[in-house]
Amino acid sequence: MPGSGGAGRRVSDTLRNPLAVAALLAGTLVLGTALLGPVIWGEAAETNDFTSLDQPASAAHPFGTDKLGRDILARVLVAARLSIGLAVAATAIGMVLGVLVGAVASMSGRRLRRFLAMMIGIAVAFPGLLLALFFAVIFGVGPRGAVLALGFAMAPGFARLTQTLAASVTSQDYVSAARALGVSRVRILVRHVLPNLAEPLIVNGTVAAGSALLAFAGLSYLGLGVQPPAYDWGRMLSEGLNSIYTNPSAALGPALAIVVSGLAFNFAGEFAAQTVGGRARVHRKVPAHVPADAGPRLSTSSDDAPGTVLSVRDLTVRIPTADGLIRPVRGVDLDLAPGEAVGVLGESGSGKSLTALAISRLTHDPVRVDAQRLTFDGMDLRGRLGATERTRLGTSLSMVFQDPMSSLNPTMRAGDQLAEVATEHQGSSWRDARARAVERLRAVRMSAAERRSRQLPHELSGGMRQRVMIAMGLMGDPRLIIADEPTTALDVTVQQQVLEVIQSTRERTGAALLLISHDISVVSSICDRVLVMYAGRVVEDLPVADLERARHPYTRALVEAVPTMQTPRDERLSSIPGRPPDPAALPTGCPFAPRCPRADTTCTIEPPLVRYAAGSGAVACHHPVEETS
Repeated sequence: MPGSGGAGRRVSDTLRNPLAVAALLAGTLVLGTALLGPVIWGEAAETNDFTSLDQPASAAHPFGTDKLGRDILARVLVAARLSIGLAVAATAIGMVLGVLVGAVASMSGRRLRRFLAMMIGIAVAFPGLLLALFFAVIFGVGPRGAVLALGFAMAPGFARLTQTLAASVTSQDYVSAARALGVSRVRILVRHVLPNLAEPLIVNGTVAAGSALLAFAGLSYLGLGVQPPAYDWGRMLSEGLNSIYTNPSAALGPALAIVVSGLAFNFAGEFAAQTVGGRARVHRKVPAHVPADAGPRLSTSSDDAPGTVLSVRDLTVRIPTADGLIRPVRGVDLDLAPGEAVGVLGESGSGKSLTALAISRLTHDPVRVDAQRLTFDGMDLRGRLGATERTRLGTSLSMVFQDPMSSLNPTMRAGDQLAEVATEHQGSSWRDARARAVERLRAVRMSAAERRSRQLPHELSGGMRQRVMIAMGLMGDPRLIIADEPTTALDVTVQQQVLEVIQSTRERTGAALLLISHDISVVSSICDRVLVMYAGRVVEDLPVADLERARHPYTRALVEAVPTMQTPRDERLSSIPGRPPDPAALPTGCPFAPRCPRADTTCTIEPPLVRYAAGSGAVACHHPVEETS
């Protein structure tokens, strides 16, 4: 069965990882002792033997006996449950309080953020043990007071860590985009910030748990922790130190238990952090159906769409706000045939990138996506996808973003990130996946591919990082490549190289290409057909060869705004007057009417009609340009 094979492979990979084996053995030893210690050795730990009082180590008592003749080893094993439980509880309290305060400090307004940062800084400046003693006096003597004292003493450290790490995450473009889309601060925190902090928080949490064992021992040693007749490792350590000269092994037993448990926490934390950092995925929920707004739209495809890789009908994107729904994408239709290259042109804010994100299921709450049809390679992307469909989507749809630095994990080597695609979606071994990653880097003309695969993203140039993104899409069997402004941040020479790589990749794999750009020259050099978007709608669909004879005034204005070698140097460059409309306040008629020189009263009242021309696509305009001016 497929499931059993995948499970067996994961077990085999785990057993080959020394850190995983160490974490498994140490964790099993410590947790097993904590759970079973009182059951197995409870009676021996409480049995008084007045004939063997305060005896040194022997075969019968490896760590000797205490002043009542009780076996110290048995008591150490029984005390594991209370010692570990109290340390874990204190760490959990510290993590929850610290993460909460640090997250609020990073996401709050300027004044509250500065105040919380100042308070965190003051708290961190005090030694942790001093804070623990301070809180222990407040909460009182005993295990409950000690747990609260340690938890509150550990909270400032976690708060500072969370605040510092969250600051780097909240500065990323995807968080800024979420804010611009109206995503609440709480949702940004839960969906964007905290998942990116999981790995360092886990590592620091487990290290803190190990330190909490020692801190708890210190409190119990001072008489502020566990009180008689209960006992933990700290209290046993205190009793053992009182007889250090007559029976040194009495203190050695609890001391070894603290050291071994601390190492177990560290091993387990490192392994868990690697697992979270390498395999954690967020499966976005498919938004509920929202009826599409009525009105004429430009259909760029036939109804049955035979033999298509991508088929989209009436794609609509809505963003709920306090003032109502915003529709940045409205009624987009699109078909892509195998091997076909379609460019999407338009000014910033026209809905190009959001259309691509909606097609590839990369939007998330509160963005709502609806379509009468949204199929890719035979899969209906409107519903929830199973594991098989997700794997197929991950290997057959390739995304190339504008800024690869924000799409690549800065802490993973380039080859490892490519190899992860094969291990996650194709079940390849790590060795085979790494070999395929190097092969894919060579396929996109990466020089010294073997050496580049071992480098981190910041060690690569912008063009190299873009090639890595293209190579990542080639790790599977791409049927569709969506390139969103792939050359915007590159110089002209590197732009041409990246475009050549995309073109050769498309020709070699037979994949369809959806190229999003505001640069007409880029689209003209690589695409067969062009969709022009304005205010969230497709306003014209035409072959690339007909761009100079575009019929929509907006398309014509975009073409005329591009200077050529024949443009007189003393002539003022053409531009489009005005600004694109606000998606939250779209005009009643044609959205381009306020900027259009051909507009009349009809354009401001009625939505534009869709007109078709033989061999020249379609245009949504009341007064299209009928001949070249």
